[in-house]
Amino acid sequence: MCLVAIAWQAHPDFPLVVAANRDEWRDRPALPAHWWERHPDLLAGRDLQAGGTWMGITRGRRFAAVTNFRDPSDRRSTALSRGTLVAEFLLGGQAPEAYLHGLAGRADRYNGFNLVVSDGASLLYYGSREGDIRPVEPGVHALSNHLLDEPWPKVQRARAALASTLADGDELLFSMLSDATPAPDGELPDTGVGLERERLLSPILITGASYGTRASTVLRMRRDRAHFEERTRDATGAVTHAVAFDFSLAA
Repeated sequence: MCLVAIAWQAHPDFPLVVAANRDEWRDRPALPAHWWERHPDLLAGRDLQAGGTWMGITRGRRFAAVTNFRDPSDRRSTALSRGTLVAEFLLGGQAPEAYLHGLAGRADRYNGFNLVVSDGASLLYYGSREGDIRPVEPGVHALSNHLLDEPWPKVQRARAALASTLADGDELLFSMLSDATPAPDGELPDTGVGLERERLLSPILITGASYGTRASTVLRMRRDRAHFEERTRDATGAVTHAVAFDFSLAA
């Protein structure tokens, strides 16, 4: 994922609400969200190149999502796939804090990343560049390719939109995820990729022939049920495929 907006314990009916866009190279093969054949309690898309995923949930209330930390000066082709971290947590049984403590000792095997993990009772954040394990406080947060709640324009817009639409249905969240408005040059971060690429990457919805938003996802978790909807997008941002799942959560 390259943008994840999260409402954690911010609404009495929805302990967890997530609105996220996955940005990726368009030629990297992947499957849309589905119940994994060998792990039928796991719902997630699947990266067919490395076998991991960018975001997922289980019937047992485990949730995880990952974003890359953007730093072109420190990118290793030999690093392990960051998407395997999401699958690893979802398929495991460790509490979030225990899992992240174990991960911290081997985080240097991966290019820079941000990871959020939850077991339904707690939600924690770990950024490999920052190196700290932090509980996500109740409220509305957003994460892109820097630290949690870094005030990038699209992070701020996504956070504000989620806060104002928590109980108003998923279409408003998908509308936010479809916003292709670039940020003004004066508000762009400087992450080392040059002005032209900062402009390209600044919208919530990134369009482009070779790289951009591949999927938009909304997850809405109630006390005993969850709704998960994913919309696949083409290079123009148009929706080409959609899947939706409504399912019970384990007690």
